[in-house]
Amino acid sequence: MVQAKIRLYVDHPLSEGQSIPLDRDQAHYLFGVMRLPVGAPVLLFNGRDSEYRADVAEAGKKGGVLTCVERTRPLQVPPDLWLLFAPIKKARTDFIVEKAAEMGAARILPVQTEFTNSDRIRQDRLQAHAVEAAEQCGGTYVPEVAELARLDRLLADWDAERQIMFCDEALAGAAAAPGMATGGKWAILIGPEGGFSEAERARLHALPFAHPVSLGPRILRADTAAVAAMTVWQQRFGDWA
Repeated sequence: MVQAKIRLYVDHPLSEGQSIPLDRDQAHYLFGVMRLPVGAPVLLFNGRDSEYRADVAEAGKKGGVLTCVERTRPLQVPPDLWLLFAPIKKARTDFIVEKAAEMGAARILPVQTEFTNSDRIRQDRLQAHAVEAAEQCGGTYVPEVAELARLDRLLADWDAERQIMFCDEALAGAAAAPGMATGGKWAILIGPEGGFSEAERARLHALPFAHPVSLGPRILRADTAAVAAMTVWQQRFGDWA
């Protein structure tokens, strides 16, 4: 049997024997770019069901059909971890979303702080980056990328049961944070390139569910901080432990 080398996200139920219709873009990728013939295998996932091997049943320039043959992997749901970050330059924002999806974020929330440089995002484009990251890293789950929201409004309606690992650049070089309880619902908060304002920092320090932490002796760029914080959290509390 030929080994499937291509993984594709589809927004369609998956089960053995299920026919999966392809849209024009998917057909162009599989048959125009990758040159797959009828009968070629493809790995499919939809973020809800398991991963399945499917075979090309129909191939055309504007569409096609895949048929699910067998389940290859179960759905792997990540820990209940959200990543909150302030959007930065386009390529670096894309990087944050891609790495968050690869590293096991369950939800990605861009937030607008007082010093956030960007006041808008393309949510659909960032969601597409999360899908591509899951396709390439073997993930079976795709995190939702939310619309941009103001941090102060988000905190005003925050579920106090969800703890926040607040990465405070003002603590660079400080001693390690006190122990935080394991388990439960969590979020990581990364600030903008200009850092948090004094008012934002004071509010976050006053919240009983927010835990200010240092990410080492140097102030990290926002995209580096997101990867470092997720690594620290996953190794201590997540599914890397």
